[in-house]
Amino acid sequence: MGTISVGTCGYHYNEWIGPFYPPGTRQEGFLAYYAGKFSVLELNFTYYQMPSAEQLQRMVEACGQKPGFAVKAHRTLTHDVDPAKWPDETKTYLKAIEPLRNAGRLEAVLFQFPHSFHYTADNRRHLGRLLENFSGTPSAVEFRNAEWGNNRVIEELKKRGVAYVSTDLPDLRGLPPVLDVPTSPLAYFRLHGRNAQTWWGSDSKARYDYLYSDEELEGAAERIKRIAVKAARVLVFFNNHARGQAVRNAETLKKILEKAGLMNGTGNSPS
Repeated sequence: MGTISVGTCGYHYNEWIGPFYPPGTRQEGFLAYYAGKFSVLELNFTYYQMPSAEQLQRMVEACGQKPGFAVKAHRTLTHDVDPAKWPDETKTYLKAIEPLRNAGRLEAVLFQFPHSFHYTADNRRHLGRLLENFSGTPSAVEFRNAEWGNNRVIEELKKRGVAYVSTDLPDLRGLPPVLDVPTSPLAYFRLHGRNAQTWWGSDSKARYDYLYSDEELEGAAERIKRIAVKAARVLVFFNNHARGQAVRNAETLKKILEKAGLMNGTGNSPS
């Protein structure tokens, strides 16, 4: 059984003051407080803003021995790709995350591709070249288009030792189906909510504004258990961040997994 860690996608939300952060908590204290509650964190700002080594070094120094960090790839590598520029963007990004690697705190780099990233020859070549540039770095790929959920992709990711990200999404045509197939020692699970009515809208905040029920989380725990049987390490992140729903669901899921003997009170799987 692989080790399981649960956290959230992002942490720097003022609206979490009250639902999660104690009233009066200053922004500079968010990370240290989060680190006292969760053992892993997915950084999403690295998608919107190219990070720097100095920035990530300060984050490492601000929060002691945890959390471990998964970092989302910058948009120039996955969404706004310029064929002439992305290789240099890769070098910049890899240099920026070196402090996490050197501190032993780099859990994975997450490559999340949009629904518009179709299963075409050009896109397959781009993905292959991108993963080659990140060879030696723990990596995970999340597809939002169902076209990528095929055996050829799964086998290729297995060869490269890259995780195929399991997702929890609305049951909508065109979105990936439930596919929990570990393709590397690392497994990665992202829960986005099940807002079918607002998923295709322009307001991304409404898309992820969802609170999982305890029953739904029990089902997620069963999926995680099946994944953990085949993986050495399982990272689980909640992306339903509106009004602190992600932390509320993450804390509940941890309790469910602890009760099932899959995690201990520190937020990790028992040794």
